[in-house]
Amino acid sequence: MTDPAQSRILLVEDEPSLVMTLVDRLVSEGYAVESARTGEQGIALALAGSFDLIILDVMLPGKDGLEVCREVRARGVGIPILMLTARAQVVDRVVGLKLGADDYLTKPFEMIELLARIEVLFRRARVPGAGQPGTYAFGDVRVDFRSGEVFRAGEALTISALEFKLLAFLIQNRGALLTREELLDKVWGYHATPTTRTVDVHVAALRQKVEPVPSRPAFILTVHGRGYRFAG
Repeated sequence: MTDPAQSRILLVEDEPSLVMTLVDRLVSEGYAVESARTGEQGIALALAGSFDLIILDVMLPGKDGLEVCREVRARGVGIPILMLTARAQVVDRVVGLKLGADDYLTKPFEMIELLARIEVLFRRARVPGAGQPGTYAFGDVRVDFRSGEVFRAGEALTISALEFKLLAFLIQNRGALLTREELLDKVWGYHATPTTRTVDVHVAALRQKVEPVPSRPAFILTVHGRGYRFAG
């Protein structure tokens, strides 16, 4: 189990009963929790506070969760974001992942699943470059495994914890065919959800950041019908 000691969670949710339930349970699990009821408050706290995870509802008054995700990523906040969506909002889930969310959970959900997702996100974020040397360079991109940062032409990229873990795993296994199922198992850390389509969405987002010409990738290559291969 992941040790929650010192881990701080920002909960951005406007439903009072759910806020109370989540805060009580997360605090009982040993997490420090701060909550915001609007998108604007969530952005302000995310930028001002030192949090380890954001739990972000899509449906919020004012700026919705997708706008919040977009803005905090644009402002350089790279900590994991777990989005809460209504069961039918498939489009929101896909858009959220494209904007830099690391995972999503559909409402209604079981508390035990939320806690498992949180644990996976913390474990993923804390060992982003396991087994890797200090840095790795390809093209004009440099990956710093110690700091969890990625630079392109000397400029730091805005990259989520999940995108960093995915890139690190591709680099660690460069030259090898990696199936979508294997990436889900090794990077996401569980089998049930998300789907293999989620892998494609994250690979596409990563290509936009590290490939010279994303539509004609030179490093993160598609092996048609099978998966991906890193050629850096």
